[in-house]
Amino acid sequence: MGAVDARLGSRLAQLRAEHGWSLGELAERSGVSRSTLSRAERAEISPTAALLNRLCAVYGRTMSQLLSEVEAAPAPVVRADAQPVWQDRPSGFVRRSISPPHPALRGELVEARLDAGADIAYDRPPVAGLEQHLWVLEGALEVTAQDTVHRLGSGDCLRMRVWGPTRFRCAAAEGVRYLLAVVRP
Repeated sequence: MGAVDARLGSRLAQLRAEHGWSLGELAERSGVSRSTLSRAERAEISPTAALLNRLCAVYGRTMSQLLSEVEAAPAPVVRADAQPVWQDRPSGFVRRSISPPHPALRGELVEARLDAGADIAYDRPPVAGLEQHLWVLEGALEVTAQDTVHRLGSGDCLRMRVWGPTRFRCAAAEGVRYLLAVVRP
């Protein structure tokens, strides 16, 4: 595992300690097994996007907030070569934090890529009522939110508030690249 996974594991353990929860209590709240939580905290595994989403929901933060907590303090200008990239290799998801979150700001920009056939389901938003603006830059994407399926192609933009489960499925043979503007409520 890499240095980011080690810092992420340490931060996850710290968050659990701050809440005074045992691994069992966190497992009940998140729906993630104790062994998986323990392995993630010890950086024995690299957490998947779905796992991080469940933990973010329990801790009331966005994935970008959590990932920014394991990076250096954000600067006002983030050069392209310094923008943090996180990958969930098994699911074919790559996430680049273009404008990392900042405590004084509610919005952030994320570039995302999904490989052809990638299908990621989140059982809940990391923060209820999270505002998202998703703009497809290349390829095609199918987004399911509140039981409505949205089929998006290059140039299309979906605006939504996320209250329940969502699903992102790459509907393009060559993969999809999109920009996500996230605004905390």
